[in-house]
Amino acid sequence: MKKAAALLLTVCMTAMLTACGGQGDAPAADGSATEGAAAESTGTEEAAGETEGIPNTVNTLDDLPGKTIGVQLGTTGDIFASDYEAEGSTIERYNKGADAVQALKQGKIDCVIIDAQPAQAFVEKNDDLTILEEDFAVEDYAICVSKDRSDLTEAMNGALAELKADGVLDQIVANYIGDDTKGTCPYESPADIAYSNGKLVMATNAAFEPYEYFEGTEIVGIDAEIARAICDKLGYELVIEDMEFDAIINAVQSGKADFGAAGMTVTEDRLTSIDFTDSYATSTQVVIVRK
Repeated sequence: MKKAAALLLTVCMTAMLTACGGQGDAPAADGSATEGAAAESTGTEEAAGETEGIPNTVNTLDDLPGKTIGVQLGTTGDIFASDYEAEGSTIERYNKGADAVQALKQGKIDCVIIDAQPAQAFVEKNDDLTILEEDFAVEDYAICVSKDRSDLTEAMNGALAELKADGVLDQIVANYIGDDTKGTCPYESPADIAYSNGKLVMATNAAFEPYEYFEGTEIVGIDAEIARAICDKLGYELVIEDMEFDAIINAVQSGKADFGAAGMTVTEDRLTSIDFTDSYATSTQVVIVRK
């Protein structure tokens, strides 16, 4: 079964830096280190008994052909799952990962293909769900920029390289992922920062914890902090706009946003219409099933 491997730029996950003073289980965000579930999106907190009597039909990846698979519309999970349509699978597409998870709990679908970190957040809140041990696929995340803004892509790559060398990328990831480091080392803008170059608008889908999600009325997460660190380097004030995941590329292409960051995977198909910066993180696609 092909996994659309030609679409991915895979790299190894690196060890956590000690910028936060501890060892965690987070992937390094150094461009060698999940795609469009918010604090509210992981709120499928129904009792574990909700799935009682609904059997699990997917125990390994080999069971996927012929099954009904839930995905979030426009994500790489959607792309990968499409390969199974030729093998008799039905793909149900949802605007939010939380909606797919809820459908799984109700027995409307057999499984959900989604990124590893939001998958873990869903499973932590739903003890009647679990994640298959086999990783479905590995993917790289990068920031998307219009093909007409090569100067911005180049500038962002330079900022990313500096943030990587300074350990800031690993610090940001450590603040959101890692048992020993989570919440201990948030990124802080320099006190004397001057946003002399104006504003940059970031398009995102704030339903993808821990990469971007709402904390009250504020959008926070790994992507939000990385974007803020980049803008600080370049002298821009960051403005974040929340939208559906599949609207992000169009927003960037049309100029409604300057760039998009939403745990977005670099694929050959997307590269035909949009440019990407260097990768800043690596994650895996996994499969959520009922216990």
